[in-house]
Amino acid sequence: MAEASSPTHQAREWLASILVWGTAALVTATFCWLLGDIVWHGLSHLSWTFLTTSPESAGRRGGIGPILVSTLLILGVCLTVSLPIGVGTAILLAEFTSDHSLFGRMTRRSLDVLAGVPSIVFGLFGNAFFCKTLGLGFSILSGGLTLACMVLPILIRSTEEGFRAVPANYRLSAAALGLSRTTTLVHLLLPAAVPGLLVGLILGIGRAIAETAALIFTSGYVDRMPESLLDSGRALSIHIFDLSMNVSGGDANAYASTLVLVILLLAINGTAAWLAERGLHRRIVTV
Repeated sequence: MAEASSPTHQAREWLASILVWGTAALVTATFCWLLGDIVWHGLSHLSWTFLTTSPESAGRRGGIGPILVSTLLILGVCLTVSLPIGVGTAILLAEFTSDHSLFGRMTRRSLDVLAGVPSIVFGLFGNAFFCKTLGLGFSILSGGLTLACMVLPILIRSTEEGFRAVPANYRLSAAALGLSRTTTLVHLLLPAAVPGLLVGLILGIGRAIAETAALIFTSGYVDRMPESLLDSGRALSIHIFDLSMNVSGGDANAYASTLVLVILLLAINGTAAWLAERGLHRRIVTV
């Protein structure tokens, strides 16, 4: 019977392989097509002048200098706030909270719900709380704090799963050696949980840097060079949306701005991966 079913089994494996490789090829081809279209239309308009000068004529001419600065500041505020809170909360849920406790179950369920909330809802919340209640107005700070609220659910859940993936032998061995809980967390568990943290960080950065709806209601449209975090600032995603939808003759600069956004995202993700790998390697060597 095993020999009779062998051809059928092989056919199923062959079909499954075709589906897997076909899906991978389709996704890769779609990505390459989109990236190729962006590079084809945007590369000719990309220059140092474009990156450093201010936009003119509603963005039809000029560059994206102030917009690029505003984008980096918004992202900096987002990561500065979300990283310590996200990692701390993940440690609390993974290491100090029981899986069956009411607090743990309610917190995880709340994070899962928040991760699926539309960005426009976060934008309205940020406008009501940060802009109006706290009196920050349309500012880079309001935009960054709103993005931090969006990123936190993804970052916390990914980092928590990273801690849970660490074998229990690590904790038992540290306890047998008499290491404190803090030493175990910092020098043993946290480096081992870096892959989960990195996944959450990359997903969070990808969502934050490409966000439009939430920033329209918080950071604003102003395209001048910001002088402080309390100034309004236009993010790259909003600038691309505005050029594509509201400004006639702005397609060329929209493509160039999109190319800059893609390059910026790849650079940030690559830097985060490199720093995480380097830090993990140093800790392993030290140990």
